[in-house]
Amino acid sequence: MGNLRKDYVLEKFVIFPYQMNNSTNADLQSGCPFCPGNELMTERATLALVAKDGILKRLSDTEESPIEEWCVRVFQSSNPSVTTLESVDYTDKPHYSEPAYGYHQIVVASPDHNANLSSISIEQWTNVLLVIQDRVRWLYTQKGVTYVSIYVNDGTAAGAASSHPHLNLLTLSTIPPVIEIEAEAAHKFMNENGNCPACITLGVESEGPRQILSTDTYLAFCPWASSYPYEFWIYPKKHMTTFSKISQKEISGLAMILRATLGGLSRALNNVPFNLVFHLSPEKKNSRQIHWHIEVYPQLHTWSGLERGYGVYVNRIGPEKGAEILGAACRKELAELVGIT
Repeated sequence: MGNLRKDYVLEKFVIFPYQMNNSTNADLQSGCPFCPGNELMTERATLALVAKDGILKRLSDTEESPIEEWCVRVFQSSNPSVTTLESVDYTDKPHYSEPAYGYHQIVVASPDHNANLSSISIEQWTNVLLVIQDRVRWLYTQKGVTYVSIYVNDGTAAGAASSHPHLNLLTLSTIPPVIEIEAEAAHKFMNENGNCPACITLGVESEGPRQILSTDTYLAFCPWASSYPYEFWIYPKKHMTTFSKISQKEISGLAMILRATLGGLSRALNNVPFNLVFHLSPEKKNSRQIHWHIEVYPQLHTWSGLERGYGVYVNRIGPEKGAEILGAACRKELAELVGIT
């Protein structure tokens, strides 16, 4: 098993994964392991979503044969950052470490290798989100899971190992520092002001110069102090802290705004690589809560020493300008998706 090491003083953690065999590169040379027909090149699917005659079936592979004709498929990563191998390898401060225990699952978002997350249909995005919700619920029932992270690396510059559209689900035994800081700040703000800081932000950004798209249930905007050029966030307009409990209608609404904004991003910036991350509340008792949301970071440049060494960011595209460009592209994308010309 790999290990998770903590900084000498700071609340900073680094995972050093267990070095498994390098099967991923070998598989890619002989064909994409995420494509239909290559199911035996991956771990068995813990969930394969099959859509047939308007009915969705949640199935799983058997030892004898994998599920075929799937539209979304979930399996354990062949090159995981964390594993469920048993280990008692702990060390004390100042060199604190613990086993890098957890689940690292891949969600293949489409059987089409040449598709991408900015072009798959709203219906397919809905299927993907239903599967993610299902997996989040299941993962939180497992021993040693404190937090479930959901993220996308789209494009080589964003850290993708495969061009086939997919997402990562990775569990951690501790709450990630960024989520911890955000949750503590939200808790403090609510105690001092009596309201959720995200809900106040949504009121300020709605119809403002940084809004890029608004639907009945979600708002997408470029944040006031964005770290990345064209960075944008998607928030549910209603105060919600738990993604795993949102309704079918809310999932459909999220699928629409995700498809429209990612399509608009691709349209405006010519298929720019990006990272997408879900910021969710930890679902354990007595943990601080946040208004859940999604953050998207286009990868247009490399950070300098100022960003890397001091945490002070230089963004040469102001969020107002970014929202102006993205907003026009996203509105056009949404209009085409819903059949308005």
